[in-house]
Amino acid sequence: MNTLTSKDGTTIAYETTGSGPAVIVVSTVAEDHTGVTGIAAELGQHFTVVNFDRRGRGGSGDPQPYDPAREIDDIEALIDTVGGRAALVSGSGGCMLALDAASALGPKVTALGLFEPPFIVSDIRPPSPAGYVAHQEALVAAGRRSEAVEYFMTQLLLVPAEWVEGMKQDPSWEAMAALAHTYAYDGRIVEGTQDGKPLPRDRWSIEAPVLVQVGENGEPFMHEGAQALAGVLPAVTVEVLPGLDHSAFWMAPASVAESVRTFLTR
Repeated sequence: MNTLTSKDGTTIAYETTGSGPAVIVVSTVAEDHTGVTGIAAELGQHFTVVNFDRRGRGGSGDPQPYDPAREIDDIEALIDTVGGRAALVSGSGGCMLALDAASALGPKVTALGLFEPPFIVSDIRPPSPAGYVAHQEALVAAGRRSEAVEYFMTQLLLVPAEWVEGMKQDPSWEAMAALAHTYAYDGRIVEGTQDGKPLPRDRWSIEAPVLVQVGENGEPFMHEGAQALAGVLPAVTVEVLPGLDHSAFWMAPASVAESVRTFLTR
């Protein structure tokens, strides 16, 4: 992987593949760039794709105290490496960072492709637990990383507690535990979007076109959240992808990428 130095001196590791208009793939909680290699590879058939380790993950640095604004600086530095303009593509919780970056960076972001941003805007689903970020920080500070994963799974993703013991036997659990400190990072970024209340109308100012994809089999709150974003931004297209659910960003990247390709080349 290549590296660059972000505005605050932090090393950010990234790789570039493909050719054509620039696209930066933004990963989500509990993964580094390897978690989104599928979608990056599919998009790389049509675009110049940058896939990077967000700070605190993989080969990138992790200076403290953490500040979400520095992640926007990292994305800006990556955009500058590919000519100063790029689209952003992300799934799940990473969508909120992509939206924040597009709002802050203005014309440097040409478009957004977002797969199932997990907005919770009504009582159709329980909101994020109060004190989530502080609790995650306390668990990590105490070295209780496996408990941090369990808290994320059961209290935020609402995975049934009886499933957790089986999940712990899979090697992926240890990989998630190694990135447990990032749960609080992402928790800070999504604050204000998972409270069971309407999306804030003053958080984002984005003129670039936005594609919001939801799987046909995605949870109802995902569909509701997509329409909510269309209500607060001027250029949102909501597309329902037949037969897919929330796992598609990782498990069916070809379908997701084809939708993004069509949107970006329209």
